[in-house]
Amino acid sequence: MEKLTGLIAAPHTPFDGHGEVNYPVIDQIAEHLIGQGVKGVYVLGTTGEGIHCSVAERKKIAERWVAASHGKLSITLHTGALSIADSLELSRHAETLDIFATSVIGPCFFKPSSVDDLVEYCRLNAAAAPSKGFYYYHSGMSGLSLDMEQFLIAAADKIPNLSGMKFNSSDMYEFQRCLRVNNGQFDIPFGVDEFLPAGLACGAIGAVGSTYNYAAPLYLRLIDSFNQGNHQDVAACMDKVIAIIRVLVQYGGVAAGKLAMQLHGIDVGDPRRPLRPMTAEQKQDALEKFRAAEFL
Repeated sequence: MEKLTGLIAAPHTPFDGHGEVNYPVIDQIAEHLIGQGVKGVYVLGTTGEGIHCSVAERKKIAERWVAASHGKLSITLHTGALSIADSLELSRHAETLDIFATSVIGPCFFKPSSVDDLVEYCRLNAAAAPSKGFYYYHSGMSGLSLDMEQFLIAAADKIPNLSGMKFNSSDMYEFQRCLRVNNGQFDIPFGVDEFLPAGLACGAIGAVGSTYNYAAPLYLRLIDSFNQGNHQDVAACMDKVIAIIRVLVQYGGVAAGKLAMQLHGIDVGDPRRPLRPMTAEQKQDALEKFRAAEFL
C-alpha cells in the first residue's frame, strides 16, 4: 500500500471580499506548495473550511485542485459532512477524479455511539469511492472519544480500501498503538504540527498540517535535522514553530493562517462565519509577529 510521506499541506480555501470561493487563487496555492517541496495536499478539511462550503462548491474546489496540481501533488479529499447524504455525494464525485484518497471526519452533531457504529459510517463513505484509498480523520474537534486502535482493528476486514488515519491528536500513546495495528498495516500520517518531533520519534513518516502551507522549508529542515540526529537544530526549528503557533493561538488558527499566506504574496481572504475575521490592526500585529519569527 502506498503511504503518505513527507509534508502534506492542508490548504486554505480562498474566499474573495464577498465571501465567495476565489477559485483562481487555488492555482497560486498549488504552484506555491509544489515550489516549497510539499508532497501532497489534504483538501477541504478543517483548515480548508470544508464544512463551511456547499456541496456544489466542494465539487468545484476539488476539480480545481486536480487541475492546478498537474499531477505533482498527492491529493487527499475530505468528503465528510453533517449529512451522510452530502458526504456520499461528495465521495461518489471524488471517485471520478484523479486523486489519491478520500477522508471523512466523524459527524460532530449526531455522533456514532460506538466503534462499530463509526466503522459502519466509514464503510459507507469508503464504498462510495472504492478505487481510492480511505483515511479516517481523527480529531478532537469532532467531539468523538472512541479508541482509534480498536477502530482500526474492527475496520481492517470491513473496509477493503482503508488506508489508515489522519491522526490529529496529541495522545502519543494512542498514535503508537495505531501504528502497530496488524504489524504496521495502516498509514497513520501525523497531524499536530507543533508536536512533529514527537511524531517523528514515534514513527511518523508523513505529516499533515496547516502551517506547512507557509512554513514548509522550516519543517523540511526540522525533519532533516531529526534524521541526522542534530537535536540542537531541531530545538532551534521548534523555537520558530512555537513563535508561529503563538500567533495562531492568539488570533485563531484558520484566520491567522490565512493571513500568513500574504507573506508569500497570496491573498486567501478571511474565514467564513462563525469564525471571526481579524481586524486590520490585528492583521498588522500578526504579520509583524510572523516576520519576527524569521521562518521564511
